[in-house]
Parts: sequence; structure tokens; C-alpha cells
Amino acid sequence: MVFPKPKHHRRYFSATTLCSSSSSSSNDAFVGERAIVYLKRHPQMLPSLSPRFTPQAASYVLLHSQSNRGILLKFLSWAQAQAQAQDQAHTFLTPHCKCLAIHILTRFKLYNTAHSLAATLIDHTAADLFRHLHDTYYLCNSSSAVTAAGAFDLVVKSLSRLDFPDKALAVLRLATRHGFALAVLSHNAILHALLRRQHHKNSLRQAEQLFRDMIRNGVSPNVYTYNIMIRGVVDRGDLEKGFGFMREMEREGVSPTVVTYNTLIDACCKRRRVKEAMVLLRVMAARGVVANLISYNSVINGLFAMEILDQMRVRGLRPNERTYTTLIDGFCRKGLLNDAYRVLSEMIVSGFSPSVVTYNALVHGYCFLGRVEEAVGILKGMVERGLFPDVVSYSTVIAGFCRERELGKAFRMKEEMVEKGVMPDGITYSSLIEGLCLQHKLVEAFDLFREMLQMGLPPDEVTYTSLINAHCVEGELSKALRLHDEMMQRGFLPDDVTYSVLINGLNKKARTKEAKRLLLKLFYEESVPNHVTYNTLIENCSNNEFKSVVGLVKGFCMKGLMNEADQVLKTMLQRNHKPNVAIHNLIIHGHCRSGNVHKAYKMYTELEHHGFVSHTVTVIALVKALSRKGMNDELSQVLRNVWRSCKLNDAEVAKVLVEVNFKEGNMDAVLNVLTEMAKDGLLPNGGMHSFAPGST
Repeated sequence: MVFPKPKHHRRYFSATTLCSSSSSSSNDAFVGERAIVYLKRHPQMLPSLSPRFTPQAASYVLLHSQSNRGILLKFLSWAQAQAQAQDQAHTFLTPHCKCLAIHILTRFKLYNTAHSLAATLIDHTAADLFRHLHDTYYLCNSSSAVTAAGAFDLVVKSLSRLDFPDKALAVLRLATRHGFALAVLSHNAILHALLRRQHHKNSLRQAEQLFRDMIRNGVSPNVYTYNIMIRGVVDRGDLEKGFGFMREMEREGVSPTVVTYNTLIDACCKRRRVKEAMVLLRVMAARGVVANLISYNSVINGLFAMEILDQMRVRGLRPNERTYTTLIDGFCRKGLLNDAYRVLSEMIVSGFSPSVVTYNALVHGYCFLGRVEEAVGILKGMVERGLFPDVVSYSTVIAGFCRERELGKAFRMKEEMVEKGVMPDGITYSSLIEGLCLQHKLVEAFDLFREMLQMGLPPDEVTYTSLINAHCVEGELSKALRLHDEMMQRGFLPDDVTYSVLINGLNKKARTKEAKRLLLKLFYEESVPNHVTYNTLIENCSNNEFKSVVGLVKGFCMKGLMNEADQVLKTMLQRNHKPNVAIHNLIIHGHCRSGNVHKAYKMYTELEHHGFVSHTVTVIALVKALSRKGMNDELSQVLRNVWRSCKLNDAEVAKVLVEVNFKEGNMDAVLNVLTEMAKDGLLPNGGMHSFAPGST
């Protein structure tokens, strides 16, 4: 993409916040200069400067380490440690300084460090974030819009990953208004975050508006953009609009992938349009897109779901009320409400009256799809038919409102059920407590928790986990651990989700030893359920935080504790727990950083043998390490594996560049091309090979 020069609008900073060497006081300049000397030669003496450090001194160090990534990283590591240990984040590592560092880190392509820094800025408004990024762009000598846009891209993607799409969108719009052209990947990140919030009322409208805006601003959607939009609209029931997006992408010369077709095939089958799904399968084959198991499973489910009743009739079995209710419940749990209503109609025609249990299944189905108001309508319809909603009916709707973050409606529903003589149970209270915790209303959550205890309703694992998680999010680990102890004293065994939350919280606060101790409890304490595995820990955590085991291994690798990381992997294998591919990638990368290249390469070849594609970052780290060690045969094999897993025609020129430079021994050029390919999405980001293991 060609980036226009940013418009030079009025700068937002004042003379008091301008943190360049020329405007810093002589004392700030002295402290900054001394810090740089210490960072180069005597890092152990840095703490002596801590009481005298100001934001201006920190900016001085950052500005004067723009060409020295080693000094930059050492300073940031020390500054963040000081902030954690002495709560000095507000004194010298200010948002202004952090944004300055993000610009410089992005220029160095130190994206992981920059993302970690950006994550600490989420509590600030979009206007503040943009102001700091805009001001620091001019301070750090970013001579091109590419450099500036890179920092904006990174912050926007960080906010999106952390599930703050509205804030990310506001930053993107401010950046665009001021002439910074953000990449398609930033737009995709926001679209994905918006449409991930399926039950949010305005998310689809916002996503469609952003999609049209990006085209008007000259940002061309890629295949991932279209796939995100298609998934978003069909998940909300608009299949026709999904087909519309596919036709548009084809008009624009973007070829649908197997993901595109699978999304539409699955949506067709859920709406009983199986013939259209079959047509899509034939179109895929005609266009050379190979269908996978997901493609066929969707069609099979669509074809045979309604055949169950027919098979019963053929065998002379007459369905009863329980049969119909079970089928309705099954369809509702899959979100297939049309099928559920077809069975309901047949149930009534066959002379069976739907019961409260039957209607509860429909209530659950609507709440599952985020259509909570329609679920409330079913409750009213039950009363009209002489049936009275029970505690399950009300609790399901209350949980639905809590997921929608509509706490006012949830509490009004609680009042209504009490007025109707239906007393809330533990599930009702747990849902409300979880809803309050999700909105960071800890005081109200604990008031409700106490009310629950006064009612004689014992809290369960879900209640405790919600409260523990809320404390971890707020950084109140001591309170979280006290709740964990209280939970054990009351006889409730923490499950994998509870331990995931605690381990994540400890890892984020760099309390690695305690995180490791908790993780070991999962294996060796009899009080912990023995079905807990690493994979369930990984699957049961939200996307915007470190996965428990992955986070622990990452902590060990970043600190160079490779024996510890290897031990976690070894223990998993000994106890027949299959490690996630992310763990292998982290350990390979860690061994490359620590200089044990032979071990890193051995693990890499084992992954390849089992059909896994290593992450791009891992591959580049391994290429660098092998090059430094002069292991050219192994290096050549890694590059061949990369080409096997890279199927895009757009990568052909890059492949030639890498091959030529590799033969000439120009490894810097090889690494530059690989890095650019990774940024452009031409290299795989991990997963399974599309070819069989061992094939060429």
C-alpha cells in the first residue's frame, strides 16, 4: 500500500509536555544521560537513579536510544520493573513515554514488546491515545507515514485483540482524518473484534460502516476481510447478505477460500437450504477449492437432522412428548430454531401439549442466539397458554441479559420472578454476579454474594470463579487468592477454569513461581479434579488474555529458564497430555534465543514430521539461529519447508529473492524478505500442513 504523507495539523502537546532533549531541564538531561551510560556499562547502578527519574528524563533516554535497540529494551525492562515494584507508573513511564517507545519499537520491528506496552494503555480514551501517538510521531523523527502508520496499526490491533473495538475504531478514524493510512490488517482486526460480539446491537452496523469507509479511503479488502464480514452477517441470520459479500469479493478479483465456502455451507444447512449447500460444494470443486471435513460435516448434519423422526416411524415407534422435547432441545442448543419450531408444530399436530420444559428449551435457544427479548416473549406466551415459567425459565433469561450486558433488565427480571412467587436459585445469583463482574462492578457483586449467602444459597464454582477473575482483572491478587482459599474451605473444588484465571493473573503480575506452584496442583493435589489437562486450560480462557500454560511457558522462555520450560513439556508428555502447538513454538524460539540451536532444530523437525506448521516468528528466529551457527544444510531444509507450506502465488517473487540471496550467502536480505512476507500474511501462522506429513 502507498501511504500518503501525514497532514501536519496542530500538535497537541504543550511546552510542559514536550519531552525532547532541547526542552528537558538540565537535571532531566543529566539523569537521562547518566542512565544511558549505566545501561551501556553499569546496569546494576540504575536503581540509584530511580528517585530522580521524571517523564522528561525517561523521554530523553528513549529519544537518545532510537538507534540502539539493546539500550531501548534494557531501559523499558527496567522502567516496567520499577513501575511494578514501586507503583511508579504514574511518575515517569507515562502514556506519552509509552507511545514514544511504541513508535521506536515498531521501527525496530519489535512487535511483541510493542503490543505488551500498548496493552497497558487500554484504560485511556481513544482521543488521549491518538494525541500521544500523534505528538510522539513528530518527536521521534518518524520521517515517513509508513513508520507512523505502523505504530497506529499496532495500537489499533492491540485494542482489538483485547476486545476494545470501539476504542480501536475511534483511534483509526482519528488517524485517518489526520492523514495516516492504516493497513488492511488493522481494519480486519477491528472488524473481527466487532463481529465477535454477536449479541451487541450495533456491532454489525459498525462493521458494515467500517467496511464501506475503508473502501472509500482506498484500503482494498482482502480475502480475510470478506471472510470476516460473511461470517458476521450469516451468524446474525442474514444468509443473503453473506452471498452478496461473496459475489462482491469475486467482482473485485478476490478468490473465495475454503473458509468462505464452509461458512456459507454451514449457514445454508442450519436454515434447511441443503440443496444450496450441495451446489456450493460443486462450485468449490469446479474452482479448484478442496473441500475439507468441515464442509462435508455441515452438509451431513443438514441432511440427516430431520431424518430421526422418519426413522422412528419406519420402525413403528411413536414419538412421545419427551421425544419431541428432546429433539427441540437439541436443535435449540445448536441454534437451529427453525428446525425446533418444525418439531414443535409436529408435536402439537400429533396431540401433545408442550410443557414448561419444552418452552424452556426454546427460551434457551433464543438466549443462545442473543435474542433475549424474543425469549421474554415466550415467557409471556407460556402464561397465556396456562403455563407458568419456573426458576429455570427466569434464570435462563437473566443469564441471557447478563451476557448482553443489560444488567438493568436482568435485575428487573429477578424482581418479576420474586413477585410471581418464583424464588431465585444459585444459578440465578451466579449469573447476576458474573454479569456484575464483567462490568467491573465488584462492590455490587459482593453485595449480591452476601445476599446469596443470607438466602441460604451456597455459591458454586462458577460464582467463585467469576469473583476471582474480577479480582485478577483488577490486579487484586491477594483478594483473589483469599477467595480461592475460602472456596476450598467451603468444600468446593476449584476446576480448570478457576485455576486458569488464577494462573493468568499471576503470570500477568510476573509472579511466575506462584503460577508454577498452582499449575503443579493440577497434577499432584488429590483435591483437584483429575480430568484437568493443559488443553482444557487453554480452551477455557478468554482470547484477550494469556492462555494459562502457554503464558507460563512463555514466562520461562522470556526469562531464559529453558530447563523449566522443557520440564513443563516433559511432564505433559509423561502424563499423556498433548501440548498445544503454541507451546512447541515458544520453546523452539526460547532455545534459539538461548543459543541451543540443535535442540530447537530437533523440536522443529518433530513438529514438521507430525504435520504441523511452525509459526512465522518461530521460523524466522530459527533461520537466524541456524545462520549464526553455520548450519547451512539444516537452514536449507527449513526454507524448503516454508515454501511447501506457502501456497500463495503472490509469494513467488519473494521465494525467488530468498533463494538467490541464500545461495549468495546474503542472510540479512533473506531475513528481510521473510519478515516482509510475514507482515503481508504470505507465510503461515501455525497449524496443520495442507499436505500430508512426509510428502514433498
